[in-house]
Amino acid sequence: MHLNQAFRPAKLSRKLKRVHKKTDKGIERIVDANLNRAKEGLRVCEDIFRFVFEHTTLTGDLKKARHQLSTIFDKWQIAQAIQSRDAGRDIGRGTNFEKYQRKNTQDIFYANIQRVKESIRVLEEFAKLAQPKAAKNLKRLRYRIYELEQVATAAFKKR
Repeated sequence: MHLNQAFRPAKLSRKLKRVHKKTDKGIERIVDANLNRAKEGLRVCEDIFRFVFEHTTLTGDLKKARHQLSTIFDKWQIAQAIQSRDAGRDIGRGTNFEKYQRKNTQDIFYANIQRVKESIRVLEEFAKLAQPKAAKNLKRLRYRIYELEQVATAAFKKR
């Protein structure tokens, strides 16, 4: 079975017969939020190494990771996740001013790479419900992010 079938509602319904329809929508919302969070975080990190460092290799590696994440989900699944979105009523929408304070680009990078790792982990866990192969690919991607974080940290130290 192809990786992008991991979160199809019909697949989830068959695999989780005892789970209520509301739970399926909740899972779709989790996928939507974490896919967005991971892709946004990767883009921020990518732009730091593209425009601030002008580091071709790391920029390309971060871009590749962002695109890899996208290939796990097809357009249909993303559309389904978007349809389940309810940003206006999201109870986690409140803001904490402290989390918006950054001292420099390293702080911005660190905050965003943490978001990426956490989001990919959430996607990995929920992929285990319906598609273990997708979960394994997400795990591999998460470990790749760990490696990229290490390279980026070394680049900040050289600066």
